[in-house]
Amino acid sequence: MGQIWAAASLVTFLLVGQTTAADQAQEAETARSKAEALEEKAAPDGNKAQPTPAQIITKPQAQAVDPTGDESLDDAITCLARSIYWEARGEGDAGMEAIANVIMNRTGVEGFPNTICGVVKQGEEQGACQFSWWCDGRSDDATEQEPYSHAKEIARKALNRQLKDRTGGALYFHNRKLAPKWSRKYIRTVDIGEHVFYKPVGDDAR
Repeated sequence: MGQIWAAASLVTFLLVGQTTAADQAQEAETARSKAEALEEKAAPDGNKAQPTPAQIITKPQAQAVDPTGDESLDDAITCLARSIYWEARGEGDAGMEAIANVIMNRTGVEGFPNTICGVVKQGEEQGACQFSWWCDGRSDDATEQEPYSHAKEIARKALNRQLKDRTGGALYFHNRKLAPKWSRKYIRTVDIGEHVFYKPVGDDAR
């Protein structure tokens, strides 16, 4: 009798595990689909109406995407969250949200790609990436679960248009310890955490 109970319990456990994995995969797919639609709205010529409740990415959906931090960077949530993670993990909400702001501000603007992943990966063909973590020769995996989960939550809110722009419309930033020559061409908007932010003069976004 004990063996029968143990076998039944094991079968139930396995079935529950399979159901949970399937549910998570479905949540992730839903999140990716919603993010693609929201990404189009984020472009300068996109629909500026606020997303409806049905269009908004939920927290469980966002967290289901790239759960182990080592998946390919081929969807908006993963590309945005990894950038937030690598550029500003440990800085707190303000610093992490500011990185998200810059990426969202760039998306679709003249001189930048039309997608978030395109923005994040821009320049890799020339070996001069806009975001150094993307082509520094090191692993791009997010290995710290808590800060990466937080980065995904900020990415979710950015795509849902639930974040205020802390940067004043910035398209560029650099670490405060550096003083790159290119920064002289732009308007300094704000210092947040470890970074200094800039916007172009007029419509020049190059």
